[in-house]
Amino acid sequence: MAQLRRLDPTSRTDGEATVYGAWERFVRGEDDLRGVRPEIAISWQRCRDQYRVDPHLAEAPVAVAKVDHALEHDVVIAELGFRAASLEHEVSNLGGIVTITDASGRVLAQWGDQATRTVAAKANLAPWFCWAEGATGTNGMGTALMSYTPVLIRRAEHWCQAFHDWTCAGVAVRDVVTREPVAVLNISCWRRELPATVGAWLGNAAKMTQRTLRLRAKDDGGELMAAFNHARSRSAAALAAVDPAGRVVLADDAAGVLLGIPGSTPAPDPAVRWKPELPEFIRAAQYAAKQAARNPDWVGSTQIFTRLANEPTSISFQPVFLSGHLVGNIVSFGVSEGDPLPRAGGDAPLGAQPRRMVATRENRMVLLRLPEVSFAQSDGNDVWLSTDQGRLRSASPGLDRLEAELSDSGFLRVHRQYVVNLSRIQEVERRFKGELFLVMDDQAQTMVPVSRRNTPAVRRALQI
Repeated sequence: MAQLRRLDPTSRTDGEATVYGAWERFVRGEDDLRGVRPEIAISWQRCRDQYRVDPHLAEAPVAVAKVDHALEHDVVIAELGFRAASLEHEVSNLGGIVTITDASGRVLAQWGDQATRTVAAKANLAPWFCWAEGATGTNGMGTALMSYTPVLIRRAEHWCQAFHDWTCAGVAVRDVVTREPVAVLNISCWRRELPATVGAWLGNAAKMTQRTLRLRAKDDGGELMAAFNHARSRSAAALAAVDPAGRVVLADDAAGVLLGIPGSTPAPDPAVRWKPELPEFIRAAQYAAKQAARNPDWVGSTQIFTRLANEPTSISFQPVFLSGHLVGNIVSFGVSEGDPLPRAGGDAPLGAQPRRMVATRENRMVLLRLPEVSFAQSDGNDVWLSTDQGRLRSASPGLDRLEAELSDSGFLRVHRQYVVNLSRIQEVERRFKGELFLVMDDQAQTMVPVSRRNTPAVRRALQI
């Protein structure tokens, strides 16, 4: 790792001064984010508008005592600890520290330069304190938990002013099935720059560590397939084996038709599992996985609208475990057994409603209120928003992510390329063969196509 350069705490470069000026304006409530990197601007927006973190917070809060993670994740944390400890000598010589946190942002261990650790302790950058973004604002550990790539937070890019003398780089190791974070590996320096190679090193460390999770996930897929075959020999119902993320490892032909995926086609590798074309089914499977993880004896059921059906279908979830940890559920169609799952709009706790969407225009961030957005359209790896301010690039990485963020906010996936704001639909046009097109109320009155598999959901949402 290259040498670190010591910074003068009393001076700022032109770029740092620009960021600090933007930070001062944003803290006052202005939305002028010129000169701020998009990923930092998005994090600041979460800290100010969603989490309401005090920008003048001087130290991290104590983490909650409860440990709530799968036992197999301890293996990942231990492996990260080995990688961090192996780097201790080199980082110490450069005046840095290495930390590991769990998925809640709680610091578990720390290595490195003793003088820097003493400074860090004054801000509670130490074991058993919480550095999640919602608790401590933009920082290497907390912001890494919100990112799928390594993050670098330089000085005034931190949300809390007390941390503006720090530069941090972090990467989250994520579960290969659910894509939820498991742990974070972070390197921090006080009044020093980090070497340019730190991002590549962190990314490689995360990739190597995730191999353990990938191998375990393949074994879990095999166990789900075995459980499916056992259930198949005892039941005449349509069946599917579903992982905790709601993706299908194996479905029989009847279940495949209902879910809009190939039937009798095993997919034990988490990288190639089948994604059902039914968001309601995916949400139910994810909820069932969380319930079963808390209570191994749990069995549940609900009703969903499947493809090509105008009436809801009953489905039940039977958890499958391997060596004490949940690998997924066997889903039976046309069967209602166990505890009822909460319906949308019922007593299920909903996630935090996004108050704004973040978009980019050239080098500026645009903060949009949801009613300003007519629809979102995917174009390769980019997502474009049709808004009252024109066509803007979304800051969300992919249409699937945007759909998940907005699913409870009046937006609906109507096509593999489109998510629409239901309140911005002006007309519905039906073509000769029954195809539906939505005429949006944007200036161009864009006609958004509705795919056949999404037509029943659109009809229900619009009550037509």
